[in-house]
Amino acid sequence: MKKIFKYFSMFEWILWLGSIVTVIIFFFVFKNEERLYLVTTVVGVTSLIFLAKGNLVGIILSIIFSIFYSVVAITFRYYSELITYFGMTLPICIISLIQWIKNPFKGKKTEVEIVELKNEEYVYVVVAGAMITILFYFILTWLDTPNLLFGTISIFTSFVASILSLKRSRFYAVSYALNDIALIVLWVLASLEDLSYLAIVICFSSFLINDLYAFINWTKMYKRQSEVKNND
Repeated sequence: MKKIFKYFSMFEWILWLGSIVTVIIFFFVFKNEERLYLVTTVVGVTSLIFLAKGNLVGIILSIIFSIFYSVVAITFRYYSELITYFGMTLPICIISLIQWIKNPFKGKKTEVEIVELKNEEYVYVVVAGAMITILFYFILTWLDTPNLLFGTISIFTSFVASILSLKRSRFYAVSYALNDIALIVLWVLASLEDLSYLAIVICFSSFLINDLYAFINWTKMYKRQSEVKNND
């Protein structure tokens, strides 16, 4: 237990606990009876604090979150989210888990080695994301998916974020932050019809703060790892 307490900084404990408490408060204030929404949010927020540390536990929890969130998305016919998280994020997370296990920093299992990609690699990821997004746009149109614009944006940002996470790039967190913004709008629109979805709005609001912190922390980790490599 002492190792767990020392593993996270005071700020990280406050960030995690603050996110969890906020979600629980809003869940009960709006008298939400969908317990799966609460469980999904708690799993998601917890995954992010581990991901911010470059810990593969975050990937494992992301796999669980993808399954739970896919079920939630179905309840409002958000097929974009079902396709994104169950059809793309989930399998990519499984592959990422294998890659993270194979690439610990200096054999340290609790921290993945961060990679700085070349500019052309980022271009390839964006182009691939654009092509997949265009394809699924027509599929989502055919499925008569609600709030199609933001659902389409979600597919693009989530795909790019998942691939960058697989590549172990610190910019995965930036793309996920953009994805969070799209999802906040998406679920606010759903909440206009059913207030129970406000729990998901709070969920992704917490995700946004956590992803921004993840980028800051990964940038620090990358600089530290680079210094260690240069001194070897």
